[in-house]
Amino acid sequence: MLMDKDILPKIVSLCKRRGFVFPSCEIYGGLSAVWDYGPMGAVLKKNIKDVWWKTYVEQRDDIAGLDASIIMSEPVFKASGHLDSFTDALIDCKSCKKRFKIEHLEKKAKADHCPECHAPINPKDIQPRKFNLMIKTHLGVLEEEAKPAYLRPETAQGIFTNFSNVLNTLHKKLPFGIAQIGKAFRNEVTTKSFIFRTREFEQMEIEYFVPPDKAEENYRYWVDERRRWYVENLGINEKNMKIREHSRDELAHYAKACSDIEFNFPFGWQELEGIANRGDFDLSCHGKTSKQDLTYFDEKTKSRFMPFVIEPSAGVDRTFLALLCDAYREEEVKGKTRVVLGLNKNIAPYKIAIFPLLKNRPELVEKAKSLFNDLKKDFVCIYDDTGAIGKLYRRQDEIGTPFCLTVDVETREDKKVTVRERDTMQQDRVPIEEIKKYFRDKFSN
Repeated sequence: MLMDKDILPKIVSLCKRRGFVFPSCEIYGGLSAVWDYGPMGAVLKKNIKDVWWKTYVEQRDDIAGLDASIIMSEPVFKASGHLDSFTDALIDCKSCKKRFKIEHLEKKAKADHCPECHAPINPKDIQPRKFNLMIKTHLGVLEEEAKPAYLRPETAQGIFTNFSNVLNTLHKKLPFGIAQIGKAFRNEVTTKSFIFRTREFEQMEIEYFVPPDKAEENYRYWVDERRRWYVENLGINEKNMKIREHSRDELAHYAKACSDIEFNFPFGWQELEGIANRGDFDLSCHGKTSKQDLTYFDEKTKSRFMPFVIEPSAGVDRTFLALLCDAYREEEVKGKTRVVLGLNKNIAPYKIAIFPLLKNRPELVEKAKSLFNDLKKDFVCIYDDTGAIGKLYRRQDEIGTPFCLTVDVETREDKKVTVRERDTMQQDRVPIEEIKKYFRDKFSN
């Protein structure tokens, strides 16, 4: 069952209203397909990356981290094939003057009509032009002496060019992986569906190096492992995900096999992450072009070989959007619509929101701020007294805060506060002296 397509405009509105995502350069009319992450979005994005890094770098001894440069030299992308093959075939519609990929025309039921304005297209007028997706720059003081360089279109190449450095530094034995989180840039032509496809985006990638005869079993392992991570670590409903294995005729030229983890977005099932068996293509190409030996020597078997690479490649921005789509819901409460982001409590931007019931009562404000200053040492919290309690609850529901704590008029007498749970709206009276333990138990569960 497809997700309701009407949800996306509501999510876009919520993102702007609640500080998750803003259009970049908005005061100057905006910049197409480039977005800024606001206060809520920056924290949610960080939480996604932190969980991924903790899972695959901090909690495993077979994967090391890396932070390679964004700007890379031209020979890197000549060796990788990006300069020659990282292109889209484009077609210009003579009626609406829009430009689109030829693959979008081929997927339409009416392949002889423009996918934008639906005007008829004469097959004789179709003259595809190749358009390289790389973003080029130049490095050098003098313009005439500057050398060409490129903003990386993926984080993977920095891992491959550092393969020997990491190997010689850590003396790892195969199988082992190198993980990286970072920005990548593509001069995309088709950039619809909010933050799903953008010109500046962030990736979470692992290049997992294995002996050639172990490639298939490791490829299968990573397909299963990455699906598990979305469900168990981020709390995404597994019914909204599926695995689609690529057919032979759609594999990239370097790939032995590839599977996509697809998510049920409001605009249809689309790729959330790709897991590929890249064979030895990358290390072989870089070794040949750089004239450096990138083979691996196995001390146990006394053999030297070029490792195969299994690549789980996830988009931070797509994961962000999938989380919002999966978590968004509307409920009727006492005749009014309640909007809730049912985010996993460990991923939510704020864990606890703290309010005084009445902001004109200094003793309540003082106690609420005291609790805020104490709890924020252990939890990511927010203090708010800018509205009535009902309005404050709805505000926190919309940004996914799991718990709201209210200091009320009874607090002074019974030394307790009211804790309200986001999903059930159930309220508990909790002694102040037990409040930290209460929340530690909630988050540990």
